[in-house]
Amino acid sequence: MMIKPNQTTVASFLKYSGYATGVVGKWNLGLGEGGFNKQAWNDSITPGPKQIGFDYSFIMAASADRVPSVFIENQRIVGISKNDPIQIDNSNKFIGEPTGKTNPELLKLVPDESHDQAIVNGISRIGYLKGGRSALWVDENIADTITSKAVQFIENNKNRPFFLYFCTNDIHVPRVPHPRFTGQTLMGVRGDAIVEFDWSVSQIMDALKRLGLDKNTLIILSSDNGPVIEEGYKDQSHEKLGNHTPGGQFRGGKYSAFEGGTRVPFLVSWPGKVNPTSSNATISQIDLMATLSTLVNRPLPAGSAPDSYNELSTWLGKSTRNRDFIVEQSSGTISLVERLYKYIEPSAGPLRETSSRIELGNDPDPQLYNLKEDRGEQRNLARQYPAKVKVLAEKLKNIKNGEFVRPGIDEPKEKIEYRLTKLKHNE
Repeated sequence: MMIKPNQTTVASFLKYSGYATGVVGKWNLGLGEGGFNKQAWNDSITPGPKQIGFDYSFIMAASADRVPSVFIENQRIVGISKNDPIQIDNSNKFIGEPTGKTNPELLKLVPDESHDQAIVNGISRIGYLKGGRSALWVDENIADTITSKAVQFIENNKNRPFFLYFCTNDIHVPRVPHPRFTGQTLMGVRGDAIVEFDWSVSQIMDALKRLGLDKNTLIILSSDNGPVIEEGYKDQSHEKLGNHTPGGQFRGGKYSAFEGGTRVPFLVSWPGKVNPTSSNATISQIDLMATLSTLVNRPLPAGSAPDSYNELSTWLGKSTRNRDFIVEQSSGTISLVERLYKYIEPSAGPLRETSSRIELGNDPDPQLYNLKEDRGEQRNLARQYPAKVKVLAEKLKNIKNGEFVRPGIDEPKEKIEYRLTKLKHNE
């Protein structure tokens, strides 16, 4: 598991603050110890979500294009039989399920060479698998399954504060929407998967309203990266894209150092607290921790989330204040956004990601863009403004070395506690 049990997370912090905590859906953050291939999948899987703060978990073991293609509830594979244990290896071939490379006649999706291994439900994945047949999912039913579990978590905790992290799989490959969504758009399975995602969101919203919780629940909808059209499987997403430009005016996409890779939607809904509006304020998902700390009126544990800022007033539409800076990372390339300018460190990586055809933004020379005048990052100003490049490069170096202070956060503990007490008394 990538997150260590002694690390403070949003879930563990909110659990400490009295919230029931749950995670449902795509996980892809690793599980257990000693590596993916050495995990004891047929027993209790630990460490897992519980060890980093989640009371309840119903997750996919990884992304849908990887083995094992099973659901894991409270750290045990759902439906696994002792008479048919599951075996997997993420990289080394062994005799098990047929593969897309050797048995293409069994496939309902055409994979690329990185996704042509174990076949589950007519789709080949990354990695090799044997057994566990009673536990393997049906891709077309993933959205229905995880959405129902998310609604069930809300129903089970309707009488107490709760935090639910719900991560859908719809837009991630392989895209195999339920038949009732097939043909809902002109963009093929990618468009239909987006409609399926909309349905999942509506089910969550409807459950909150039905239970009378809609006006007392803060909802955040966001994404983990920018768009990718086709990746891993030939699903005709490029051919059926039409005039739609998923990244809008931004250059690049998933994996890219350009804004198309790291700039994502961030929607906040809280009836009575947030008025419908749009904001151009620059914020970061890293600020979830400090912002929720302010919301629940509890200081963060010492040393946790050192780069998280309190942005509650911006979330609620009461301020348009920008974050002082944002550090972006994509496929190893580091960038710094500060006010108008974005600096991308020199990097020697490839120009494009092979499978998705996305422009990665790598360049052996520094890059500097004015994001106000050139949101598409077409004009590199580094040679025109070498002094600005030098200043931003030095600041990024200092940030990476931990030499920066969060306003209002890195103060003596007594001062933080005093401010919180004063805020509470003057509601």
